[in-house]
Amino acid sequence: MARADLLVSLIKAGSKGDQTAFLQAAEGIIAEERENKHHVLADRLALVMRENGSRSQYPGRVLDSGIAHLLYHRVPERRLSDIVISEHNLAVIRDVAQEQLRADLLKSHGLMPRNRLMIIGPPGNGKTSLAEALAYELMVPLLIVRYEGLIGSFLGETASRLQKIFEHVRQQRCVLFFDEFDVIGKERGDKHETGEIKRVVSSLLLQIDALPSYAVVVVASNHAQLLDSAVWRRFQVRLEMPRPTKKQVAEFIQDYERHTSLRFGLSASTIADKLAFDSFSAVEDFCRDVYRQAVLSRQADNAQRITKNRIAQWREQLKITSKAASRE
Repeated sequence: MARADLLVSLIKAGSKGDQTAFLQAAEGIIAEERENKHHVLADRLALVMRENGSRSQYPGRVLDSGIAHLLYHRVPERRLSDIVISEHNLAVIRDVAQEQLRADLLKSHGLMPRNRLMIIGPPGNGKTSLAEALAYELMVPLLIVRYEGLIGSFLGETASRLQKIFEHVRQQRCVLFFDEFDVIGKERGDKHETGEIKRVVSSLLLQIDALPSYAVVVVASNHAQLLDSAVWRRFQVRLEMPRPTKKQVAEFIQDYERHTSLRFGLSASTIADKLAFDSFSAVEDFCRDVYRQAVLSRQADNAQRITKNRIAQWREQLKITSKAASRE
């Protein structure tokens, strides 16, 4: 049974109409039921919250004016089962999720759950999706750093804003996500960088060190070689998200068919063989392209003609992309 203080908080928040406090207490009860291995009950409670629109008023959804320009709030909707990743990466993320959900048990043995993850790899291959899926598994909001609000032109401004972000994050259970982390985590020994970026990196390291274990930080980078060596050491989990293999592309296409009314009319492996996709985002764009035209033509149940047509078009597009990349 859930702790008495959580039940009291739930009833108290409900009677006052405090939606944020109510959802926080409800999430606490769900997390405790999972820790007690009452998984069916926990799943049913989580499902009730989602079906009754609780996600639209998720804790932290409305950021106060002092932080809203620094963070995007996203209610996680992608699950681990919705994304195609390697068995290794899947196992690691599941382990991290279990550590977070059963943190009290670990703490009783003098251990802390891992809460700092680095994901590297080329763009469009699921780094953001993986961060969102982790937030979904933990039933917490995903907070995405807004660089246009973070980076300031005056001395010390960026470090000050960075501190404000971490102060906000320390107040709640959440997943904080830095995309393109090399923007602020650059190697301090780079002679081309200013003293300001070095101060930002130093501030960043201090903030990461002070982050409580219940707040998870995930950083992603397309240019891992640019990151400061001290930044690497701060992260307990390091994952690589490489370009998709043909097998993974086929799996993605099969999943897309399962979740929609679209039937490509060609096997997933045939499509994967004909198109050398360099990212999962490109595969998704292709699927949506076919689906869009199939819906307009009322041929979603058998879109073979449209699929073949779109394969021809995409082959040309991918050639142009490949040529542009070779010039860089």
